[in-house]
Amino acid sequence: MSLLVPSKIFLTKGVGRHREKLASFEMALRDAGIMAVNYVHVSSIFPPGCKLISKDQGLKLLKPGEITFIVMARNQTDESHRLISASVGMAIPSDSNSYGYLSEHHACGATDEEAGDYAEDLAAQMLATTLGITFDDDSSWDERQEQWKLSNAIVKTTNITQSAIGQRGGWTTVVAAAVLILDQEGNINQSAAQNNQKENGQKQGNA
Repeated sequence: MSLLVPSKIFLTKGVGRHREKLASFEMALRDAGIMAVNYVHVSSIFPPGCKLISKDQGLKLLKPGEITFIVMARNQTDESHRLISASVGMAIPSDSNSYGYLSEHHACGATDEEAGDYAEDLAAQMLATTLGITFDDDSSWDERQEQWKLSNAIVKTTNITQSAIGQRGGWTTVVAAAVLILDQEGNINQSAAQNNQKENGQKQGNA
């Protein structure tokens, strides 16, 4: 059995409005460009050796109906003037052989910047603890970010965030997502190699 380890990842976001709650979610997925896949909600590891690509590049790799693993933050409201947001944060280690972190966050009353910084900080904190980087919980995000940059253990932190204000008479949905892309050719080759090893092992056993 081959391992399902994604080789690429991209970030996307969207907002949708409709009088029906489910339909507003569908509209948000359409806005994000990921409406045609059968997604599986996963969390929250940035795979070792995974490459962060652009949304345009990523969408070209998706096929309608395929099973797609997604880390998604989602928020919905039917309240007029309610500010909602959804954000996915990302923290990538300098060592490409190590794994990073993805975080999901949704909030009410928070701006894009506030929600994005929170999600990004959360992902970076989780990564920092696995790398043994010490930090002060009471310090600001800017202070921790600078400290982690100086450590050279975390190469990149970022976020994707979508916010919107609810409208009267319908539902508003916001989504933010990190879409994981499997290397089909690599998985096929890996599966073939594993099968060959298994067959060789059986032949040696029979001999």
